[in-house]
Amino acid sequence: MSMSPILPGGYNRTLNACFDTPMPYPFLRRRRAVLAAGLAALCLGAGMARAAEPAVLLVVGDSISAGYGLPKGAGWVDLLAARIEAQHLPFRVVNASISGDTTAGGRARLPALLAQHKPAVVVIELGGNDGLRGGSVKAAKENLDAMLGAVEKSRARAVLIGMRLPPNYGPAYTHEFGAMYGELAQAHHVAVVPFLFEGFGESSELFQPDRIHPTAAAQPKLLDNIWPVLAPLLAKPR
Repeated sequence: MSMSPILPGGYNRTLNACFDTPMPYPFLRRRRAVLAAGLAALCLGAGMARAAEPAVLLVVGDSISAGYGLPKGAGWVDLLAARIEAQHLPFRVVNASISGDTTAGGRARLPALLAQHKPAVVVIELGGNDGLRGGSVKAAKENLDAMLGAVEKSRARAVLIGMRLPPNYGPAYTHEFGAMYGELAQAHHVAVVPFLFEGFGESSELFQPDRIHPTAAAQPKLLDNIWPVLAPLLAKPR
């Protein structure tokens, strides 16, 4: 028993018209069969191409991830995209980081980003500006908590990147601020990078004159701090 392929509407209408037309000559019947097979292969190939599209890795951060003060393409997110491409991983990177952003800003922006990009993995690198401005740790924690909840609801997987503050902010405040990342990661069962500047935070030569933003030479170190936590999530798109 022969069956016509399930194809997009226009193709099906064309094929149905052909099938409903009497074909008195064998070579016309063969041509019809070749046409049907060719269109079926074309649609199958288009479906496979769609299936092969890379998943999205979305980065939502502040100036550290936006590449503030760096040459174009030198930031850790750019290095991440290059590493993913070099390792032929099925992801493409979307960097939605904005210099000066806070957890409140990220929380406000995230729903639209999730709807637009439908990411499989979301890296959240926020909180540093809240801390440097002496903002409420409780409010920052609530914002990050809401962001992680939104990521979870979207069925994406999250990586939370932690930050620490210099000691001049006082021991109580710095401890509360630094602890919130681990607490949130535990509550949401997500991967966490405890401290983005681990291993070089005291090396002044690896920071720009403002002593806040890492230099281009420090960007590979940022990626090396993130990669061991992020890489397991990139083994499969979902």
